[in-house]
Amino acid sequence: MSYVAKELSQRNKLLLGLSSFLIPILIWCAVSYLPFIWHPQVQITNSGSVTYLQVDSRVDKNTFYREAQNAVNAGLAPPQGKLVNPIYLPAPHEVAKALVTAFVTAPVQPDAPWFHQSLWHSIKIVFTAFFIASLVGIPLGILCGFSASISQLTEPFVEFFRYLPAPAFGALAVAILGINDAPKIAIIVIGTLFQQILIIANTTRMVDRGLIEAGYTLGTNKLKSLFHVVIPAVLPDIYRDLRVLLGWAWTYLIVSELIGTTSGITWFITQQARYQNFDNVYAAILIIGVIGLLCDVILMKLGQRMFKWKAGAK
Repeated sequence: MSYVAKELSQRNKLLLGLSSFLIPILIWCAVSYLPFIWHPQVQITNSGSVTYLQVDSRVDKNTFYREAQNAVNAGLAPPQGKLVNPIYLPAPHEVAKALVTAFVTAPVQPDAPWFHQSLWHSIKIVFTAFFIASLVGIPLGILCGFSASISQLTEPFVEFFRYLPAPAFGALAVAILGINDAPKIAIIVIGTLFQQILIIANTTRMVDRGLIEAGYTLGTNKLKSLFHVVIPAVLPDIYRDLRVLLGWAWTYLIVSELIGTTSGITWFITQQARYQNFDNVYAAILIIGVIGLLCDVILMKLGQRMFKWKAGAK
């Protein structure tokens, strides 16, 4: 008996799903709270006789131990400190606090957007760009998968273009579209459209040929076969592909928002990193992940309702 595709119970699914998040969090906690695991630096709490060590600064622990020993040998007050990780790795509780304070803390500059405003701006850019890409990518991908002639006419160029890095078009996009949101949307469209065409074309080619031949037997022509056989048969799989491709759109977000005027969640991340507020940086990155995961779960549930007849929809 094969167990390759054995269905898990709901209880096991829940436990394994929670474990996929719990294990990394436990590793993060161990690295943050157990000094013997890493903690390569010492945060100064009292500089003692070593004047160049400033309170709250962080130094390599070997340097700290050497200076402390030198002070003891000279009969002077040794510096005091506690083992910590580098400033770029905040503890989980610091990031959790930042997740809350980011939404309720006013920006330093009076004309700067609040965190939730920056986040909403980024969400609009991602979904606008993905919608535009899908308007072209879905029908063209289906046609490429259905017609060998259209495929041969279109896919060689698409295959070539998909290897071109989307951010390389940043300067050109700004020159043509200006410095606001249009070039950012264009970069995400370029980064997702050509992949979308190829993936949907390959998905369309996987339609059971028996269904198409049965349609011809019943009197359909090529156009009717496309709309009444191929598209209904392939729609659940295209929907699944779009869920995956939406994740790619999010990966282009940070790069796209650096083009022209820095905006959205990228503006918040770069500003916080500049002032070494890495707890806020991690919080913003986690928020992006949470939003992406929630979108995927919502789309998955919608797909299960829309395509109940599709085997494996759950």
